[in-house]
Amino acid sequence: MKAFDPSAFTAPKAKPLPVILLLDVSTSMSGSSIDNLNSAVKEMIVDFAKAEKSEIELLVSIITFGAEVKLELPYTSASNIEWKDLNVSGATPMGTAFKMAKAMIEDKETTPSRAYRPTIVLVSDGAPNDEWQRPLQALVNEGRSSKCDRMAMAIGTSADNNVLNRFVEGTENKVFTAKENTEIKKFFQFVTMSVTTRTASQNPNLLPTQQEIKDISPAAKALVDSVEESMSVEDSESDFI
Repeated sequence: MKAFDPSAFTAPKAKPLPVILLLDVSTSMSGSSIDNLNSAVKEMIVDFAKAEKSEIELLVSIITFGAEVKLELPYTSASNIEWKDLNVSGATPMGTAFKMAKAMIEDKETTPSRAYRPTIVLVSDGAPNDEWQRPLQALVNEGRSSKCDRMAMAIGTSADNNVLNRFVEGTENKVFTAKENTEIKKFFQFVTMSVTTRTASQNPNLLPTQQEIKDISPAAKALVDSVEESMSVEDSESDFI
């Protein structure tokens, strides 16, 4: 009989559930837009930290696009994030942000195969000022990134809904339009519910339907009903294994 070896007994390592935020920080986001965005993302991260479990780690990464495309936050456990407000500058190089997100997801050292299906969230109040069609096509239709869930929010009336609609193609999600900056928070509350519902699922790779989110509580139903009023675009399909 083997001698007792306490080092042979190890707790299973938590599986990551990645959430990648692609955030527009161009000059047009100045004022209440960036203030509300900072507040909403910070609140979402706090809620993510509360939802983390021993077997599931919510990893958040933030890519900003403005004067430059920057990996503002590499994958970090929600409970370990010390939030720093984002600042605005420059134009809207969204296509380059798509390329960076694509590279992160395809790199198996950065986004390991054992991870649950990632969610990518795109937020913008304008139109890309760089070449975006090919990078978006690759992100949405090719490789591992094509299996991600994708959610998008247009801020105001100047956002390029053509780009945002194409971003969510192949998912069951619709583009959320924040006509008022105060509605930014509502969108991120919906993202929070969508992601945290997965942490309680027997299979976190399965994406919750809006009806399943509504069934969580009366407050969740009220939020989803309100969000649905600000969404547009045809439904479609998705999957990450």
